[in-house]
Amino acid sequence: MTLSSSDIAARRRAFKQLHATGCFVIPNPWDTGSARYLKGLGFKALATTSSGCAWSLGHADGDLSREVVLAHLREMVAATDLPVNADFESGFASDPQGVADSVRLAIETGVAGLSIEDSTGDPADPLLDIEVSVARMRAARHAIDRAGGDTLLVGRAENFIVGRPDLDDTIARLKAYAEAGADCLYAPGIRTRQQIEIVVAAVAPKPVNLLVGSTSELTMHDIAALGVRRVSVGGALARAAWGGFMRAARGLAEQGRFGGFADAASGVELNALFREDARPSPR
Repeated sequence: MTLSSSDIAARRRAFKQLHATGCFVIPNPWDTGSARYLKGLGFKALATTSSGCAWSLGHADGDLSREVVLAHLREMVAATDLPVNADFESGFASDPQGVADSVRLAIETGVAGLSIEDSTGDPADPLLDIEVSVARMRAARHAIDRAGGDTLLVGRAENFIVGRPDLDDTIARLKAYAEAGADCLYAPGIRTRQQIEIVVAAVAPKPVNLLVGSTSELTMHDIAALGVRRVSVGGALARAAWGGFMRAARGLAEQGRFGGFADAASGVELNALFREDARPSPR
């Protein structure tokens, strides 16, 4: 699909509008097929998943190069006519200028939003200093503004998923990222109602993204009542798909049995979904 600048601008406007009121799910496909299936279910926007993409290419999460991720973003933007939020990891640079350069390239793929993380990848020292993180967020903001300002910027505080579950520090980081220009705030790993309420109140009126990557007692109704604007699932859908594949493959390899195919999708249904005449036409 060839996208015009007006197509991209329209997607970005629609994406920002989704964050204005209510609460919506932004599921995470990992390839063209999963993106098109989610579009068919009626979701209004999609988000990439760094882990899901990496696993589909035979790599661990975080091991893909910037060039490979940018190519993936172009693929996902072209897959449907929905806005796409990029899981852009740490911006593929440690310094602010490097982050700005990466963000500029991501914007050129046509994504409607992108997130920047504050983790280091070092288990012994997993979080960047807040001053460094703020400078990186500000550089991302400037890159977006220079490109027209219509791409949504998500600031991520990684405390709870890197082994530093300090809610006070998480909130301090999210507030600082908001002041540095983040449009939406995200603290992956918070789970309890109290944690969610505190984060939402702390960064209001900025919207909050909640990650629900495993079975939860919370429903979408519950989450909306807590003030969350959007809900993503990270690599959970990819893990669910891998789980079915691995169980079926192990049944063959270890038991010589075919029971793992019992819940397999219908080939007729998949062909109907993906046949050429069902694909979106370029505008």
